[in-house]
Amino acid sequence: MPKNHYDVLVVGGGISGAALFYELARYTDIKRIALVEKYGSLSTLNSKGTSNSQTIHCGDIETNYTVDKAKKVKETANMVVKYCLQHGYDNKFMFAHQKMAIGVGDIEVAYMKKRYEDFKELYPYMEVFDKEKLAQIEPKLIYDANGKERPEEIIGVGVEGGEYSTIDFGAMSESLVNNAQQVKDKVTDVFFNSQVLSIKKFGDVHVIMTKDRTFTADFVVVNAGAHSLFLAHQMGFGLDFSCLPMAGSFYISKKKILHGKVYMVQNPKLPFAALHGDPDILADGCTRFGPTALMLPKLERYVHGTYLDFLHTLRLDHNVIKVFYDLLKDSEIRNYVFRNFLFEVPKYGKELFIKDARKIVPSLQLDDIEYAKNFGGVRPQVIDKKSQKLMLGEASINPGSGIVFNMTPSPGATSCLGNARRDVKIVCEFLGKTFNETLFNQDLLD
Repeated sequence: MPKNHYDVLVVGGGISGAALFYELARYTDIKRIALVEKYGSLSTLNSKGTSNSQTIHCGDIETNYTVDKAKKVKETANMVVKYCLQHGYDNKFMFAHQKMAIGVGDIEVAYMKKRYEDFKELYPYMEVFDKEKLAQIEPKLIYDANGKERPEEIIGVGVEGGEYSTIDFGAMSESLVNNAQQVKDKVTDVFFNSQVLSIKKFGDVHVIMTKDRTFTADFVVVNAGAHSLFLAHQMGFGLDFSCLPMAGSFYISKKKILHGKVYMVQNPKLPFAALHGDPDILADGCTRFGPTALMLPKLERYVHGTYLDFLHTLRLDHNVIKVFYDLLKDSEIRNYVFRNFLFEVPKYGKELFIKDARKIVPSLQLDDIEYAKNFGGVRPQVIDKKSQKLMLGEASINPGSGIVFNMTPSPGATSCLGNARRDVKIVCEFLGKTFNETLFNQDLLD
């Protein structure tokens, strides 16, 4: 067998690729596994700590989740926590913080009270914080710049502490790969600076071409962010999908403002995350506000190029135009999109952004925050051309021929171990290999 032949080859060294690499090594009898990464290290794009909100999304404070979705996300979020506890990563790159979702004004307060009743069985640790309690545990939510109490009604629903909420997914990626390579009697090769140029299938074998090497593999899983769809289209798969890259930017404070994570009520009309404030674990706990929602005609942020790749994945036709039209014909969505473009404008953008951020921290002043340069990433929001709708959440293309392509916008990082379990089962069934589900459950579920 050629040296560069593997039973399974994983494309992409972000958190999703690293999780799959780890599970294939630890929980299957597959002997030869490789991970190929475009850049010189793991998690250089969306899984990097500065590219996301560092949140373990378990569904308790994400107000756009239904109960059913929250149940699924809670299970995969618990896998992340249990993995980190199993290996002693708590207080190294996983932390417990105070967290809550707030409702501001009578309508949102009523919504949050009802949501608490609907979700309290699923999250029995959740509490309702009235204005008096918030003034004690998160005072910046209550008082304006003059020390006066905000006039609107406000409540928070969340937990004061004790629940793991914050993680550096980049550091977790490195741990997953390192732990995979500690498994005995396995070939677990990692190749950096290996951009995949093409994947072709000849007989039962996939041939993967990079700039410097040629690999062959019996099964390929592509976890390459927005480029997953690009590579799928190259092979003629997923042609009914188009990609709308959404970038998220942040503003960061110069001091610690919030004690924990504070999320706001999601506007049901907007298919993008609501503004929230998070203590940044890579910036000494200074508060990061965001993300914004910026449509960008490229697949990778802060990297030259990928404009042509975007055009290939967009596959513009009347179906895509219909999706854009449906989004932008609503004045609320249209104004939101335009406003988020303006957030990027130097000086003026901060003046505009702070008006929104003051819904969380009424006392926030212009001098308190600055645009977080080189923070944020690009999320591949997938458009389903058949239904002419923007798909919210993850998408996977499995033609049944020994290759899978995954697109994982938020909460893809939180779901990495759960998504990997799904793909491990697909791989093992296709190759006739065994998944040790008992050990998996013992480690990550029980």
